[in-house]
Amino acid sequence: MPSRISPLAITAFTVTCAAGRGRDAFACALQSRTSGLRENDLPEWPLPCQVGRVSGIENAPLPAAWAEWESRNHRLAWMALNEDGFRERALAAIERYGAPRVALILGTSTSSIGETEHAYRELGADGRFVPAWQHRRVHETHALAAFVRQALQLRGPSMTIATACSSSAKVFASAQRLIQAGIVDAAIVGGADTLCGSVLYGFNALELVSREPCRPFDVARSGLSLGEAAGFALLESISVDKSALRLTGYGESADAHHMSAPHPQGLGAERAMREALARAGIAAGEVDYINLHGTASRQNDEVEAMLVARLFPASVHASSTKGWTGHTLGAAGIVEAVAALLAFERDLAPGTLNTRHLDPACGPQIRIDNAQRRVRVALSNSFGFGGNNCCLAFAAGAA
Repeated sequence: MPSRISPLAITAFTVTCAAGRGRDAFACALQSRTSGLRENDLPEWPLPCQVGRVSGIENAPLPAAWAEWESRNHRLAWMALNEDGFRERALAAIERYGAPRVALILGTSTSSIGETEHAYRELGADGRFVPAWQHRRVHETHALAAFVRQALQLRGPSMTIATACSSSAKVFASAQRLIQAGIVDAAIVGGADTLCGSVLYGFNALELVSREPCRPFDVARSGLSLGEAAGFALLESISVDKSALRLTGYGESADAHHMSAPHPQGLGAERAMREALARAGIAAGEVDYINLHGTASRQNDEVEAMLVARLFPASVHASSTKGWTGHTLGAAGIVEAVAALLAFERDLAPGTLNTRHLDPACGPQIRIDNAQRRVRVALSNSFGFGGNNCCLAFAAGAA
């Protein structure tokens, strides 16, 4: 097992998802158990299902200075940057440390592929993209990080992580390593993914999309609900703010058991969770809350439920928050990290929305109802295709 790491302060964070724009809106939705899922009303992709769509993106073009970056994904990222005063906090950190000393690490799974879909639908007579769609800035996986880097005028290391659903969880681990190595003094992490045809029809082709709102860990679950979201966090030395919430550990694994199915015994996911505990220097019994990956797919939920029952005592409160947001793919890691961080701030351990009867594979740790309880230690799981697993450990700051 790895040794304990130096924790980092999380001095700012924000999220924009179907359940709300900004931390307060998301926290209120969690508290009131108000889902952001709704019937798919995207006219270009009329798949009968529930989606976690963020309202207003269509009517929120980027500022004129960033017009060359126009895409649904970048619009959503810009919306999120401007919630909770995050952009101002990020710019203040850049001023404090210098632009070359702040890293940017973002996760995504499809980036702005929705714009590429539009381009292919409007090919010219010669079979090439018409001039309006030849702006290469949006036709690449790194487009999101390139856009945010320019918008914030960053000059430090800039990376994109695209490991499917664990993408914007793994950014925290990369940031910790960069800061610990002395390459940078701070890091802006996060991610964004938006709904598009490739996402909706791709997951539907895998027979993973449910027509009803997703019901994680329910004995009668019928698949996931897809969603879109963007979120960011600012990581710095705890000497900057000893009272700030902390990233205390992370665990990563790539078990490569199957392209889309989890290892049947959850060996890779278990390794990620055990490594997160080891790096945080905590025992399983010290964890108060776990935000589970919990997509409401048959295999993933069964394996994760067995894993949690195997590793943790009954006192741990575990749940999936995808009933509020849908599965936001490459943005799932940052969305659920924020849900875990809000558990500290609000003394709220969310339950599992939409679920009626838990699968017998679930142990007492997985809960349906919300609980008002003090949270001092929390984990957040993100498990991606190909066995790309990540678990993050968070803790409260000094009193």
